[in-house]
Amino acid sequence: MDKICIDELKIYAYHGVFEHEQINGQYFYVNAVLYVDTEKAGTTDCLEDSVDYGAVCHTIAEVMTKEKYKLIETAAQTAADAILRTYSLVKSVDIEVRKPDAPIDMEFGSVSVKIHRGWHDVLVAVGSNLGDSRSYIDNGIRALEENDRIKDLRRSELIVTKPYGYTDQSDFLNGAVRFRTTLSPHGLLDLLHDIENTAGRTREIHWGPRTLDLDIIFYDHEIIDDDDLIVPHTDMHNRSFVLIPAAELMPDYRHPVLGMTTAQLLRRLEENDQYNSSRS
Repeated sequence: MDKICIDELKIYAYHGVFEHEQINGQYFYVNAVLYVDTEKAGTTDCLEDSVDYGAVCHTIAEVMTKEKYKLIETAAQTAADAILRTYSLVKSVDIEVRKPDAPIDMEFGSVSVKIHRGWHDVLVAVGSNLGDSRSYIDNGIRALEENDRIKDLRRSELIVTKPYGYTDQSDFLNGAVRFRTTLSPHGLLDLLHDIENTAGRTREIHWGPRTLDLDIIFYDHEIIDDDDLIVPHTDMHNRSFVLIPAAELMPDYRHPVLGMTTAQLLRRLEENDQYNSSRS
């Protein structure tokens, strides 16, 4: 990916843990790398086909001076979010906030925080089988739409399905949403848990009844396996209530482990179900 680089943008601001830093202020220096496809701009010679780096500088300055932050980590995160939200051609961004006058009682050059943020393509399964399931799902999706680190959300049709695993419970209303986010996988997981908790979700029975269930199915083409999160969802290829919405929203997405598209996985599952039914 091509890069547009902004080096040593000098901004006077009021960030710091100590009171005197937020009263007196100091100079900060911001370095930014914008990852942009510049081929069209290189051919047309039109600014509209690229990113106006002068405007980006003003965006960074506005973010750095609008609020007072204790941490330069927060200043860097806010600057990255503002750039990604404002400039649609920017796929991802590196931000470094440098603080040469940090309050350290030793000789040093400067202190800085460097971060990388970008847009990620995500599929999240939604489900409910307690109370007003449609309202729980609608409210959960609305919470995602209103989050400023999520955009371009599309939702599937909702389908009624039989419970999976633990079968002594009511039918589910299931679907999925696909969106782009700047949240990390675990940051997104925390957000989904917050939305579930707001809906009164409890976890008393594994695969049991729930007001709202939000599961990360795909996150770009990443493979994640730790104590808190497994992506792609470990059993999604055996679940029609996941594959039907997934094939609706992203039929050509190729499972990074199984090597098949969601449409192919759904077709294979349907064929297996038909075969098993014919033998029974």
